[in-house]
Amino acid sequence: MTLDHGDPGDAPAIPLPTAPLANEARPSAAEEARTIAAGTNTGTLASLTADGAPWASFITYGLLDGQPVLSVSRLAEHGRNLARDPRASIAIVTPDIPADPLAGTRITLAGFVEKPTGAEADAARAAHLSAIPAAKYYIDYNDFTLWVLRVERVRWVGGYGRMDSASAAEYRAAQPDPIVAHAAPGIAHLNADHAEALLAMAQQLGGFPDAIAATCERADRYGLDLRVESPRGVARTRVGYATPISEISELRAATVELARRARATD
Repeated sequence: MTLDHGDPGDAPAIPLPTAPLANEARPSAAEEARTIAAGTNTGTLASLTADGAPWASFITYGLLDGQPVLSVSRLAEHGRNLARDPRASIAIVTPDIPADPLAGTRITLAGFVEKPTGAEADAARAAHLSAIPAAKYYIDYNDFTLWVLRVERVRWVGGYGRMDSASAAEYRAAQPDPIVAHAAPGIAHLNADHAEALLAMAQQLGGFPDAIAATCERADRYGLDLRVESPRGVARTRVGYATPISEISELRAATVELARRARATD
């Protein structure tokens, strides 16, 4: 049986590219997940009650090599749940939620919690306090337990129709994107002052030669996400840099090179 969204027949179709994309390199699901996890310090914990029912709780966390570190009181129901059954997952939503929340980015990290010991316990405590400075007032209370979520499975959703899974090994090996969290001023500059360059990118590099307008929605270490308008409707496309970048200071040169390539093929 095929499962889909059940198109009622009169819904607007999303136009597809009519030409090859020059470079559609983008972060992997594991990289996306590490970036989202590093971009905030709150999430929703799913634990299991004594009768096996799911229990959702708002939590704060720090990160130790990408693994969420929780400081949870046994007075809380989810604290007692974790002490009884270590299976858990955490849903994390990117802080910059769009007008349509389901078009936003989110992840689920699933696995089991474990009390860190020895040097790891010290590192976990420091990681949690670095993310949640207010925890210094309660982290050492005897009813609080430090837990590390050992991530075994990762699910990333990047909005409608964009989703993928990653293994624990892939998640551990990935690193947060160094550009996403700092790119807003550069994106605003591109959209305000370089609309013609963005349009050329969409037309010549992004597979939409019929584009009539383009705006940048996101920049990461591999390239730009563009929103494209054409006579056929609105779509999203990808234009990758010549080479990945590792610092926000490199974003300007990377986008200038994209504009040069787009105009050279115009």
